[in-house]
Amino acid sequence: MNVMNAQDKTLDQYQQFMKINAAAHLFRSARELGLLTELREGQRTLTQLCEKLSLKRGATKLVLDALVASSIIEQYEEDYALSRVAHLLCQYDQDLGDATWNHLVGHVREARESGEDEATVDDQAYLNSLAATQWVHTPAAMQAAEMLDLGGEDGVSGLKILDLGCGSAVWSAAMAHRDQDAKVTAVDQAAALKAAQSTADSIGLGDRFRVMEADPIDAQLDDAEFDLVLIAQRLGCLGPNEGQKLLSKAIAALKFGGKLVVIDLFRGPAKPDMSECVEALKLELGTQHGSMMTLEAIQTELAGLGLENAQVTFMPDSRVNMGMAVANRPSEQP
Repeated sequence: MNVMNAQDKTLDQYQQFMKINAAAHLFRSARELGLLTELREGQRTLTQLCEKLSLKRGATKLVLDALVASSIIEQYEEDYALSRVAHLLCQYDQDLGDATWNHLVGHVREARESGEDEATVDDQAYLNSLAATQWVHTPAAMQAAEMLDLGGEDGVSGLKILDLGCGSAVWSAAMAHRDQDAKVTAVDQAAALKAAQSTADSIGLGDRFRVMEADPIDAQLDDAEFDLVLIAQRLGCLGPNEGQKLLSKAIAALKFGGKLVVIDLFRGPAKPDMSECVEALKLELGTQHGSMMTLEAIQTELAGLGLENAQVTFMPDSRVNMGMAVANRPSEQP
């Protein structure tokens, strides 16, 4: 019985490997053939696609069947259409990450000269990509706001929130959505702020949301101004020195007794699963010095910077090992 179970597991793994690779090639082929571009314009029949793109009918039907099975497209009787998730793909992920993964082999091989890899890495492009795709973390962002007990009858309300390195502001917008009296100041570069403003407008934050264009590390902020400072999906993109500068900037902007919240990708306590491995590699490829920390490491770092009551946790609603560290700036001494 055990032998059969082992055989079944091996066969299942083999089939899974083959399907994963086939699905990846299928998506690339559909892009190259022009099928996805054509369907982005609207629904099309098999005949319309074949005539417009000069494709073989029989082979195209097989490709479309596979795309439907992969949830990339949907079929409504004779018509084919892009699925909802395929419509959500933007300039940063419409190739499902090929632009990033194509650099993996060259990155892993030993560089000919010191610093050769760093010269080809564009940290800002990685951050822009994060901002454009941050909507996928909306459920985790709502959960984070709930875990922080913001708003409501028994929760903390009316907070002045600083989102330092806001991206598309999914995390701080969720906080302001839950705390109807909260006000958010979002700090980031221009591309991210455009996405952040769109997020704020989509949930009607109005004048409770304002933006400040600046590098988060260099932003000119008043001391002890904010009740809560948020650093979301930014610290892991930085090396130790830059990361400490960002944390110091955040702490200085906190009111005495205020709360610092760090949300990021963190290493899990168990053997890493595929999601964790993929995110760690994306950080390696997309940033010069970024890496995934453990929750214990960020907890120790926050305590070392003089913060109190540092607590850490993973967020169950996150699909990619997103965790949260929370600590308080000590109350002002008399």
